[in-house]
Amino acid sequence: MSTSQRWMILAGIAGTALLVYLLQSVLAPFLAGALLAYLGSPFVDRLERLNLPRAAGVAAVFAVIVLLVVGLVLLLIPLIASQIDYLQRVLPQLLEWLQAAIVPWVEERFGLELEGMFDLASVGELIAAHWQETGDVARTVAEHVTRSGIAFAAFLLNLVLTPVVAFYLMRDWRRLLAGVRELLPRRVEPTAVALARECDEVLGAFLRGQLLVMLALGTIYAVGLWIVGLELALLIGLIAGALSIVPYLGTIVGIAIGLIAGLFQFGEWLPLLLILLVFGIGNALETMVLQPWLVGDRIGLHPVAVIFSVLAGGQLFGFVGILLALPIAAVLMVLLRHTHDLYKGSSLFAASAEMPESEPDQRPPERP
Repeated sequence: MSTSQRWMILAGIAGTALLVYLLQSVLAPFLAGALLAYLGSPFVDRLERLNLPRAAGVAAVFAVIVLLVVGLVLLLIPLIASQIDYLQRVLPQLLEWLQAAIVPWVEERFGLELEGMFDLASVGELIAAHWQETGDVARTVAEHVTRSGIAFAAFLLNLVLTPVVAFYLMRDWRRLLAGVRELLPRRVEPTAVALARECDEVLGAFLRGQLLVMLALGTIYAVGLWIVGLELALLIGLIAGALSIVPYLGTIVGIAIGLIAGLFQFGEWLPLLLILLVFGIGNALETMVLQPWLVGDRIGLHPVAVIFSVLAGGQLFGFVGILLALPIAAVLMVLLRHTHDLYKGSSLFAASAEMPESEPDQRPPERP
């Protein structure tokens, strides 16, 4: 590759980034639709291999996705709202209980002086006040959006445009990929296709595998804690499932929050043992069933890379950056791995490996 070609590639990347920054207000429904199409396209391909026409397969997969999303929204929003209301009511009492019972126990157990460092009752009052203000702000924003015709029309447009884009991209996915492949220069086409397949493996392993693991764990934790009788079962289960993107983080945070909520609600040891049992069963299922079945031995993104890419994308490009973060992180990881392999096979690495190590100095130290 010549120097001019490298500069052209860098200019193209910079121009694309600038274009995304300038058009981020209109790109969100297209990127969300592309993400849905990417997730649903493999299922359409399987139906097509079963001699079902692609248009019918797209309609079936699309209908399933819409029903799942609508069902989850209609089912979860009232439950989450009721648990948030419950948490808002008991939060001052919970913090007061922590101040009166847990802080003295920690001081006595570990020999710490925490009496003047934490005033959890004041923190509870502050959180409750800001919580109420947040609700007022949300209601004000909703009223403003409904009053503003342009904002309301834009919201409806994005709501309708996302599934429309997803439907057409899902229908034409293979044809679009074939068109892109035909435009590649013949000399780099095999390498580019191999890298694209590896990027698809990495991104697919995360999106279709790890996200399903997170959803399954959230369901297991929520149902298990609900069987135990914990009032905040759904919230704790969703938090633990979402944080399971980082190995063991969801389990650790879920156990900590669950034990605090269980001790506050029950005040007995048996429910606490049952809460520990729920998370133990979830962790065992994740290790022995969910990860091997849903993710397998496919290469996934490192959890730290996922967290950093999502935060960096949101900081740079807002919601559009969040949608672009994981695909870009997958491509960068594959390119870095490919660059690493090229370096290990280069003459530069071979020359450094063949260099003899310098012999240690055998002369005795000079006397002062």
